[in-house]
Amino acid sequence: MSVERILNAHLRERIVSAEQAAALIQPGETVAMSGFTGSGYPKAVPMALAQRIEQVQAEGRPFQIQLLTGASTAPELDGALAKANGIAMRMPFQSDPDARNRINNGTLDYIDIHLSHVAQHVWFGFYGEIDTAVIEVSAIREDGALVPSTSIGNNKTWLDLARKVIIEVNEWQPDGIEGMHDIYYGTALPPHRKPIPLVSANDRIGQTTLKVDPDKIVAVVRTNGPDRNSPFKPIDEDSKLIAGHLIEFFKHEVAKGRLPANLLPLQSGVGNIPNAVLAGLAESGLRGLTAFTEVIQDGMLDLLKSGVLDYASCTGFALSPEANEEFKRNIAFYRERIIMRTQEMSNHPELVRRLGCIGMNGMIEVDLYGNVNSTHVMGSRIMNGIGGSGDFTRNGFLSTFLSPSTVKGGSISSIVPMVSHVDHTEHDVSIIVTEQGLADLRGLPPRARARKVIDNCAHPHYRDQLNDYFDRACRDSYGKHTPHLLPEALSWHQRYIDTGSMKG
Repeated sequence: MSVERILNAHLRERIVSAEQAAALIQPGETVAMSGFTGSGYPKAVPMALAQRIEQVQAEGRPFQIQLLTGASTAPELDGALAKANGIAMRMPFQSDPDARNRINNGTLDYIDIHLSHVAQHVWFGFYGEIDTAVIEVSAIREDGALVPSTSIGNNKTWLDLARKVIIEVNEWQPDGIEGMHDIYYGTALPPHRKPIPLVSANDRIGQTTLKVDPDKIVAVVRTNGPDRNSPFKPIDEDSKLIAGHLIEFFKHEVAKGRLPANLLPLQSGVGNIPNAVLAGLAESGLRGLTAFTEVIQDGMLDLLKSGVLDYASCTGFALSPEANEEFKRNIAFYRERIIMRTQEMSNHPELVRRLGCIGMNGMIEVDLYGNVNSTHVMGSRIMNGIGGSGDFTRNGFLSTFLSPSTVKGGSISSIVPMVSHVDHTEHDVSIIVTEQGLADLRGLPPRARARKVIDNCAHPHYRDQLNDYFDRACRDSYGKHTPHLLPEALSWHQRYIDTGSMKG
């Protein structure tokens, strides 16, 4: 590895090994690291820190840290530190199986909050001081400015607030990425906030590099490693049907004059179903689309390349190995069409409302009245976290939730009498889509919502069971506005826990 990407002579003097950098992190520290959905996370220091933690613990001494990031990272970060039992508290979003297991067995504390809240809550002092920031960049300019890599996330906040900073310069990241970022330094704490001057999804309101006090940088580590490259599964028939129902709905809304011909800025959660929707948009005949979202995945690159999508705003990437190579190979093309923002801008509720975003997110389950659970299995076991879905659900022009009607071979219904955990209330949910159909809940009172969800979205194997519950609830419930039979409302979940199936 060369030092050509570290142009600042003063910071070249601080180049050390990952092990030397990790030695600067002490037990009990709050450590903020870069990374968002497997992109732009530090590759070497977390691994070295995990090894050091294991050595210290083997000597009978405790060693854990409080870990903050932008969103999920990768096995080299979350996975390594979780396996080493090195994380006391994790915030805000995770997807690592080892971390998830520790959270669910009660040995790792996890705080799940909206992604738009993270930076401001840290600025407010809700989580105490940040001791160390570990940030991946693609280069350090001669003036000391940091060129971000494939995610920005909360990096601006981490660099601003951390007492000491460790920088990883990753040569694997394309050097042509410089200029793709838009980092806004106009935020302030209440009561001194001012309007954010962004009125279109492709507006640039900031600068292309990150600022940091050079005196805070205690180590620079050179790396050359890929982002987490997770291939998407082939699009299955259910995903195609879900995408088809949603795209048909979009066209209907355009015909009714409720959406413009090029829709409104799209937000897409990460996963195989949202990726299928993006693939469906490529064949829809719609053109001139835009995106104001958190993450760009394979489908959005395809839409940009085909000209269906004019431009996209994000804070990070989640690309397959093939899409990563496509992105790096044609970086000049994408640099003109992709803007990467800080997480507090990409998920800012006021911007989401101003732009009128269309949210497309996955869910675990939805109940008869439109309450959505997107985080917990059977009410108590976390999957990943709420991420940014709430930022777009509560504030967007349309909030759509997508899921197969059943999972686990049909043993679990995604449509249930009452959700076992509420992330998005019925007041914020507009559209539910399964492979069975689409339920437009806008303007409907609760009982009409229930009939629509059952008739349009429930799997036939569970439809009679749902209708039976709802009919009896309408007759026997304590109140008739939102009818429920409380002794039975969560019985489907308990039945699954007891028998392995929700079927009655």
